[in-house]
Amino acid sequence: MTSVGSVTALPVVDLRAPRGQLRDNLREAAHQVGFFYLTGHEVPAALAGRVLEVARRLFGLPQADKDAVAMVRSPHFRGYTRLGGELTRGAVDWREQIDIGPERPPIGGPGEPDYLWLQGPNQWPAALPELPGIIDEWDAALSGVARTLLRHWAASLGSPPDVFDSAFAGTPATLIKIIRYPARAASSQGVGAHRDAGVLTLLLAEPGSRGLQVRRGGRDHPDEGWIDVPPLDGAFIVNIGELLEVATGGFLRATEHRVNLQGPAAERISVPYFFNPRLDAQIPVLSLPGDLAAHAARSEDPADPIFSVYGRNAWKSRLRAHPDVAAAHGYSAGSLA
Repeated sequence: MTSVGSVTALPVVDLRAPRGQLRDNLREAAHQVGFFYLTGHEVPAALAGRVLEVARRLFGLPQADKDAVAMVRSPHFRGYTRLGGELTRGAVDWREQIDIGPERPPIGGPGEPDYLWLQGPNQWPAALPELPGIIDEWDAALSGVARTLLRHWAASLGSPPDVFDSAFAGTPATLIKIIRYPARAASSQGVGAHRDAGVLTLLLAEPGSRGLQVRRGGRDHPDEGWIDVPPLDGAFIVNIGELLEVATGGFLRATEHRVNLQGPAAERISVPYFFNPRLDAQIPVLSLPGDLAAHAARSEDPADPIFSVYGRNAWKSRLRAHPDVAAAHGYSAGSLA
């Protein structure tokens, strides 16, 4: 592994490295930091360029066109959110975005776990008929990268490479956000400090942009401040979600991160891809070799439990982030069945 200058101290992992070296690098990056740059992934640069280009056109649409697919209209938490329309830990996030998931029929209903409402159709802006096709290509490409990473992580921790496969079989609940952070906002909180609720995240950040920060020292040393994470040409920024921390008993670390709009900055486009298992899947907990298990530890906040069933974890996050959507569709903040 290498680091990117003195600016970030984040490791760089090359997916083309020899298998043994790759697995060692992935294990150490996710254990020590929880964030790293991924190169050698073979996702075409042209496809990434198309994603960023259509994102620019999306946010350039008239406000009425974007509001026509507002998330509040969707019982599945899909669609567009205006600037200031989302919360992190009760504080307003200053970004606009569209949330897109797998295009599937609804499965929520009476007598079913509430989190099943997270499956359903997307809302697509009528003025961008090409957007669904581009997103399908992006999902297929990044799903392949994410599955490869999971298999290498499993093997690096002494488990069969396919140990996570069953949790992702059939209907994985991936999520794509297309986000615009403004150059100026009512506060510096582009998105507040948080950890991702799923398994892993692959982030495409606009070249030359700034604002993403990672908690230095992680949860164990939360007062060590923040480090900036600028984009690296041709690389994804990868981070671990809460469920992969659960699966490894805390050996792999879900690290807090945020987007800070303070200081001179330009408008920023960001496209995170959240690789998550089926809504009803319970993530397996790995048996680590003794030398690794000795360094595994979790410190969970009783006020913010992490559920091993992905849907419950995601439902908790959605209710907190979008209380307007929850209210519009009669979802209770205490409903985590």
